[in-house]
Amino acid sequence: MNMLKSFLVFLALISMPSLASAQTANPVPATVTKEVAAPVASTPAAAVAATADAAPAAPKSMDGSLPGYTPMRPDYENSVGMPKPKEIDFQEQFSENGQYAKWINNSILLPIITLISLFVLGLLFFIIIRFRKAANPVPSKTTHNTFIEVVWTLVPVLILLGIAYPSLDLLAKQFKPAGKEAVTIKVTGYQWYWGYTYPDHGGFEVVSNMLKDEGDAARGERFRTDNDGPAQLAVDNRMVVPAGVPLRIQTTASDVIHAFAVPSLWFKLDAVPGRLNEKSLTITKPGVYFGQCSELCGARHGFMPIAVEALPPAQFAAWVKAQGGAMPGANKPLPPAIAPKGESVAEPTAAAGTATNTDNTAPAAVPTK
Repeated sequence: MNMLKSFLVFLALISMPSLASAQTANPVPATVTKEVAAPVASTPAAAVAATADAAPAAPKSMDGSLPGYTPMRPDYENSVGMPKPKEIDFQEQFSENGQYAKWINNSILLPIITLISLFVLGLLFFIIIRFRKAANPVPSKTTHNTFIEVVWTLVPVLILLGIAYPSLDLLAKQFKPAGKEAVTIKVTGYQWYWGYTYPDHGGFEVVSNMLKDEGDAARGERFRTDNDGPAQLAVDNRMVVPAGVPLRIQTTASDVIHAFAVPSLWFKLDAVPGRLNEKSLTITKPGVYFGQCSELCGARHGFMPIAVEALPPAQFAAWVKAQGGAMPGANKPLPPAIAPKGESVAEPTAAAGTATNTDNTAPAAVPTK
């Protein structure tokens, strides 16, 4: 009897999910919303004036140009900022750290590597020929040689010390903090594009995507031309920076780990979600410098190019203005006028209800009784 009861309970438990799914759920009553006219808020005159002063960003053209700014054409003739065909050396460097690193590689590391490789190869051939069985039927039973052991210990130590000093010096220079006058640029990695924010110039962000070739772009979509850069390295919006000015590059990411890398500037820095990494950089020559994401970040990792355009400071200021930003210190008040000797300058006093003079024009004369 107990077994029968247990069996019936088991059948009931099995049939409960199917019965529940067969029932139709009660429809959720639709929420009735009542449209209410929003109250009209009065806008202060100061807010209107501030809005008028902040110039909006100009619309982009099909070639990326803006009022006062035309994208620089890459230097294909000298392969500046891009890889060369059949190149086996580092790219030509356009930062002080990059030039120093390339000198270490070409003047210190490569000669040492070449000499050690030739020495070991010659020693190997000497042993094969000198101590072969036909020329040396009775092998030597020597187990120790103090002189040779001292030499093969000291020489590698001296070689490593000679390599260590410039290497540590380069490492210290790469992570030297940027000064107060440096221009800050925040680089954010997304799947699969880049965003460049300029906190010193109003906080606007420039979003950068890879440009497709003409045959792959949709109708009406901007496509790559030779003025933009090589295939799979050209972007619609470049990271524009001033040349010859210290830069503070900060990197982060919004999803997965990326890496901001530009070989011709000797710059590579991971972009990690939730972290803000920072390195300084100074580009020595105006030009366009290309790079790519150097951390495997998903399906379209190979389609996250980087294009850095270094402009003279005056042209960079024009680009910032075209983006709707402002140069630091552009809105600082003018210094007070200096009176000639023997004269005094009266301090301006603002009466109640009098508008403040903000256009640097001469104030209106006060009527006298």
